[in-house]
Amino acid sequence: MTLCTPARTPNRPRVQRPHSPPGGARRLLPAGADVSASLAVFLIALPLSLGIALATGAPLQAGLVAAAVGGLVAGRLGGSPLQVSGPAAGLTVVTAELIQRYGWRATCAITVLAGLAQLALAALRVARSALAVSPAIVHGMLAGIGVTIALAQLHIVLGGTPQSSVTANALGLPAQLAHARPAALAISALTVAVLLGWPRLPGRVGRLARKAPAALVAVGGATLLAVATGLTVPRVDLPSWSSHALPGLPDGPVLGIAAGVLTITLVTSVQSLLSAVAVDKLVAARPDRGHGVPRSRLDRELAGQGAANVVSGALGGLPVAGVAVRSVANVSAGAVSRASTMLHGLWIVLAALLLVPVLDLIPLAALAALVMVVGIQMVSITHIRTVTRHREVVVYAVTLTGVVLVGLLEGVALGIAVAVAVAMHRLARTRITREELGGRHLLRVRGQLTFLAVPRLSRALHQIPTGSEVTVELDGSFMDHAAYETLNDWTSGHLAHGGSVELSGPTGGRITGSPADRAPGAESDTNPGPSGDAPRSPHACCRPWTPWHNHQCAERPAPPVAPAQQPPVRTGHQLAHGIGKFQRNTAPLVRDELARLAREGQNPSQLFLTCADSRLVTSMITSSGPGDLFTVRNVGNLVPLPGEESGDDSVAAAIEYAVDVLRVQSITVCGHSGCGAMQALLGAGPDDRATPLRRWLRHGRPSLERMANRRHAWARISGRLPADAVEQLCLTNVVQQLEHLRAYESVARRLADGSLTLHGMYFHVGEAQAYLLSGDEVRGYDDVFDSVPPAILAARAS
Repeated sequence: MTLCTPARTPNRPRVQRPHSPPGGARRLLPAGADVSASLAVFLIALPLSLGIALATGAPLQAGLVAAAVGGLVAGRLGGSPLQVSGPAAGLTVVTAELIQRYGWRATCAITVLAGLAQLALAALRVARSALAVSPAIVHGMLAGIGVTIALAQLHIVLGGTPQSSVTANALGLPAQLAHARPAALAISALTVAVLLGWPRLPGRVGRLARKAPAALVAVGGATLLAVATGLTVPRVDLPSWSSHALPGLPDGPVLGIAAGVLTITLVTSVQSLLSAVAVDKLVAARPDRGHGVPRSRLDRELAGQGAANVVSGALGGLPVAGVAVRSVANVSAGAVSRASTMLHGLWIVLAALLLVPVLDLIPLAALAALVMVVGIQMVSITHIRTVTRHREVVVYAVTLTGVVLVGLLEGVALGIAVAVAVAMHRLARTRITREELGGRHLLRVRGQLTFLAVPRLSRALHQIPTGSEVTVELDGSFMDHAAYETLNDWTSGHLAHGGSVELSGPTGGRITGSPADRAPGAESDTNPGPSGDAPRSPHACCRPWTPWHNHQCAERPAPPVAPAQQPPVRTGHQLAHGIGKFQRNTAPLVRDELARLAREGQNPSQLFLTCADSRLVTSMITSSGPGDLFTVRNVGNLVPLPGEESGDDSVAAAIEYAVDVLRVQSITVCGHSGCGAMQALLGAGPDDRATPLRRWLRHGRPSLERMANRRHAWARISGRLPADAVEQLCLTNVVQQLEHLRAYESVARRLADGSLTLHGMYFHVGEAQAYLLSGDEVRGYDDVFDSVPPAILAARAS
């Protein structure tokens, strides 16, 4: 990760990162939790590695090589300390096809080239781009691979041999069922029964038994059955390591080899990066909240996977990727460092060298049944429900079908094409309806209002009779320039001919300052103002698509009113003028809601802690209304650690009241660009006079220390480094104040029982763009603040 040194500021020495983390020398021996976790992962990885090698048609030793390299190389060099890498079921189809087409030695060379490509991508720092792939495509790809694996392994389960394609396996299944071999079927049935039943053993005995991995128990039980009964079934046959095949130069069409390299690169990279993000979430959800475990660094993780693939291919191993099953076991077993991953690789090496006679007893039918169950589980019902809820089931289905019938790369390409088409359809889908209610014309616009909808919008507008009363109801979060100009020009003409126009939102509430607020005959957008200045738009009040001037909406002179009717507002008194405007325009719209809140009391959903900066309008940037947010503002959005308030308990009192009394569901700490408090922190010197502001800003010193501490990854904003030291400190301060929040007893208690979540937010004032700290419970990766579309931001705030 590229580090930026904070800019030099007057009266303050340059901050330098220490060369070693606090706490003295590094631990030489692994922690006991890492040793026990490595054993648990080893017991799962050993049978799975053999089974995946069997499913691909590669030498069985290749699975052990990939598992060992994944643990030792990817575990040491990768950016996700607790992720376990090795041969993955998601690569089975790709590897099997390459072996069938080019041979095993050429496939090893292709794996080396794919690793080099991953190293190049890591050098370009594009790891986070892989997260832009739609989850529906990823889930569909994995499901298609799972179907392919299950159909192929089912033939081995029945005692036969799989065919070369999914279609052939499906068509040949009836004949295979008719000629099933009882011995192989019995071994497979026992393996499947143990795999499915072992995690569901009831009672205290079952709870103790479940500590042993189901995969190991299933394969071990099947092996004991085969040995005890003397069943004649094909078994594992590990040849001597002296005859182990190493890579050779690929012999085939260049485009085909390049396609193979590209496929392995993309599949291993996307799977590993998504798995790393999932591991971060699992670590954050542990009872210890991942204390001491750094977040994943995705570019480093991609480089580690590339190095592992280079080494694995060079040693005659399968392609390597981050594996979810083993990673989950590692996190659940309480691993605290990368030592557990590396030790698991060491145990694999020892087993491959010392346990060959034991491994040769394992029936191939047991391994096939194990991989078949894994393939079936890759078609996740939870994923199907998720994509259905997000209306992306078409993308999922097309990707799955394409992977099964055409091929992996082709299926993913089809999924991407359908995902783009669905996104374009949603963007272009705009429903415009017109009806007349009680002499007033109502024009409803549903969806995003873009240039694609301008012809239909213009046609509907010009069907409205001249001089009539019109309400235009807009239900969408976006209006482009072409649509705005069309609506603006028509409104000007309609008003000029004596009509009235009112703009309203989806609930029917009037948008303040709509063209209907103007008196008939007022100057239109096409006519200059009295002074001959630029034309004045009829949309000159506060709405989502109009500018603000000095935080006050542009005003129009009110029509002449008799002196007795004029409101008692002093000219030039901005506060009184604003209050008067609220009473006239806004109060009638919110009176019913405020009356309800007055009766029922407040029930906010979140505590929103932000800076006192006047440019931060919390209700605007969160699309919230009365009763939604319990807001606390102070200089620098600081959260003093418990016991360090020195007489000022205001923030601690607000946290206690919000968490224990109001029972908010989340707490958001929101920083912003150009924060004066952060600038003051950077410019503070040791001899500065202890003013009240300086005394308060001492609570921000841990943020300075965090920014200077090399143990903490530097915060990023949408993948880029901050523009300067001030922005870096603004971002780091949000992360640090979230850590302070966890020190409060009431917050820690609610976090532990899962009834409270923490969120970090950064608002760039100049860009009018909000960013959320990635990851659940503020445990993101590399402290990255990602931009959020307005609709999602509003949903988070509600």
